Amino acid sequence: MMDIDGTPPPPRHRPSWGVRRWIQLGVFLLTLVVGIQFSMYVFQAATGLITVRRPPGVEGFLPIGALMGWKHLLTTGRWDPVHPAAMVILGFAVILSFGWRKAFCGWFCPVGTLSEWVWRLGRRLFGRNFRLPAGVDYPLRTVKYLLLGFFVWIIFKMDQATVNAFIHSPYYGLSDVKMLYFFIRMSARTAGVLLLLLAASVFVRNFWCRYLCPYGALLGLLALCGPTRIRRRVDNCIQCGRCARQCPGYLPVDRKTRILSPECSGCMACVRACPVPNTLDMKTYGLWQTIWTPAAVAIVIAGLFMGSVFAARMTGHWQGTIGDASFRLLLKQSEGAGMAPAMIRKPAEPETD
Repeated sequence: MMDIDGTPPPPRHRPSWGVRRWIQLGVFLLTLVVGIQFSMYVFQAATGLITVRRPPGVEGFLPIGALMGWKHLLTTGRWDPVHPAAMVILGFAVILSFGWRKAFCGWFCPVGTLSEWVWRLGRRLFGRNFRLPAGVDYPLRTVKYLLLGFFVWIIFKMDQATVNAFIHSPYYGLSDVKMLYFFIRMSARTAGVLLLLLAASVFVRNFWCRYLCPYGALLGLLALCGPTRIRRRVDNCIQCGRCARQCPGYLPVDRKTRILSPECSGCMACVRACPVPNTLDMKTYGLWQTIWTPAAVAIVIAGLFMGSVFAARMTGHWQGTIGDASFRLLLKQSEGAGMAPAMIRKPAEPETD
């Protein structure tokens, strides 16, 4: 394996998966399992006997609902009873990003993982990735912040009665199902857009995450307020530039003493690439002046996630209150409105004279 500039990595950093990639792979596989279980649940609820549970983890793909739920909690003191797991997962991501940079994106997010795999594949196929010119890159990077601002503005201008009505509406009750329908009822236009994004990610590192993801924009802004930074010791640096070339966010690590950018995902690729010990590290300023290793960050991420889920389960804030019978009724109502996908829609009965 070569660095992005085509030079071999120093012996001290021979290619390896590393603990971050194992975390990414584990979360990605867990996401697939949750998705398959949810698909089975929806199919069974629409066609017959239900033998699997509705997995709350699928609510991680409902960030707008999670923001709505947090507004509902902060203004009324009551949790979202329909999709509480969405709030838990967003809360986990916020705490993680505040404490350890945008680590949710760089370590945990399955979409970010897929995006990274795709650009790494592109680098293997073409020997390099391509960077958009600054005149294109900077304006495009504002798009995710504009999207974030739009969603936040829409949610926070809503009065409490509207928020409460939305949370208890049939539409919101099936919002995770609608996410499933997005993939299994994909139109040709939608498929074309996704293929374009996938193709762009082959050539440009993390195209979706860098330019279009409002979730990542929110976490990046929160990370700016946190105490953790990548730090470079200028007196130790040999100016080899490996750190900057390995940074997926194209940050000028080799020219800064501290990285303050919201684009830093805490992946620590720059730290692993540095050939000089004690030159680059990720440090939390304040109490204990903590210096982080990849293994320590992995333990924090795994522990914080499992602890969040355990606490939510114990307090009744993980599983939604919509039971199987109510869910089946909602599906039938959506089916009658023509919203059910072809895979679960029952065939029409033949007409009789």
